[in-house]
Amino acid sequence: MEKFEINGGKKLFGEVEISGSKNAVLPIMAASILAEGKSIIHNVPRLEDVFTMIKILTYLGANVKFDNQTLEIDSSGINKFDAPYEFVKTMRASISFLGPLIAKFKKAEFSLPGGCVIGSRPIDLHIKGLQELGADIKISDGYIVADAENGLKGRYIFLGGNFGSSVLATCNLMCAAVFAQGETIIEFAACEPEVIDLALYLSAMGAKISGIGSPYLKIEGVKTLKSVEWTVIPDRIETGTFILAGAITSGKIKVKKCQPYHLGAFLEKITACGITCEKGKDYIEVSGKSFWQATDIVTLPYPGFPTDLQAQMMAFLCLADGVSVVTEKIFPERFIHVSELNRLGANIILNGATAIIRGVKKFYGAKVMASDLRASAALVLAGLMAEGKTEVSRIYHLRRGYENFEKKLQNLGAEIITGKE
Repeated sequence: MEKFEINGGKKLFGEVEISGSKNAVLPIMAASILAEGKSIIHNVPRLEDVFTMIKILTYLGANVKFDNQTLEIDSSGINKFDAPYEFVKTMRASISFLGPLIAKFKKAEFSLPGGCVIGSRPIDLHIKGLQELGADIKISDGYIVADAENGLKGRYIFLGGNFGSSVLATCNLMCAAVFAQGETIIEFAACEPEVIDLALYLSAMGAKISGIGSPYLKIEGVKTLKSVEWTVIPDRIETGTFILAGAITSGKIKVKKCQPYHLGAFLEKITACGITCEKGKDYIEVSGKSFWQATDIVTLPYPGFPTDLQAQMMAFLCLADGVSVVTEKIFPERFIHVSELNRLGANIILNGATAIIRGVKKFYGAKVMASDLRASAALVLAGLMAEGKTEVSRIYHLRRGYENFEKKLQNLGAEIITGKE
């Protein structure tokens, strides 16, 4: 397995371009099977999760070409409606195929999805919503078996869960509802930019969706959708990660090809710490300082502070002046990275879904192990500022969500190389 070796203490300077959004492109890839003809998707990042989705599409019978950040997907040859465990065990977003398959082919059989170990992420909202549209769904031997032979019928669906709305459940139900007879209303829909991107993509194909960007979606069923060309939005989590890379190293980085208005809550907290962020139409320039203030954060559904930036922000707050409190409202168990940050010299105490962080003067290089995608990025950020050498193992997690991560950091002046464990 690969690992990162980092010699810390280097201020980062320069410019970095953000790749397309992982969390937007995966549901869009699944939704492409709803269209007649060849779908063309631009600004697609070269990530392990994208290649897993390509494997699933190919297994189903689609013809897929991927070159120069552009995907061409021809779903006319699809003749299978299942996905074995070996394809979906590493990626939760594989469940995004469930809604499109049921809508277009009236059946689906998918292994329960895998993904990062960040706590319980039940799929009950997916199943509940699809059942209310008329699908017959059962769980058998670790597989979701769905049948909609009699078609789907639009209706009112309340999508709220214990921890707020669900992004992937909203995506699945939107895709299913576009072919449902009559009108579907999804209340408490997720409002994340990635959900909006999917809704706009479906609308471009001919779907009738109103309320896009709000928690109240209204979808009028149609008979067919046409294929279109689409450009995926920039990745807001990668954007935030590189902003923190500039801030934690007291450097100056211009993050280009991003959408600043997708990161309002995050940027407000960075500014509260004393870090300067200059925003333009499609860039953010961060100017780090030699010290910064502590702050409290609470992760919430969009437009709140994103849970996918919690670990990276925690690494940054470990070096802040004062005491910070981080409360995780989305995935209360998403704190596996805490013990690894403490190995680097952090002072973090956990109390249930809350982490209390007492700022320290510096990190010290050590061997640490990544447990999930965003924890990987957090450990790299800490290593960039650690005294001495830091080794981050199991970086295959990071490959799922960051394109050319070490190369982008190297171009900014980081001393980071890839080695073998």
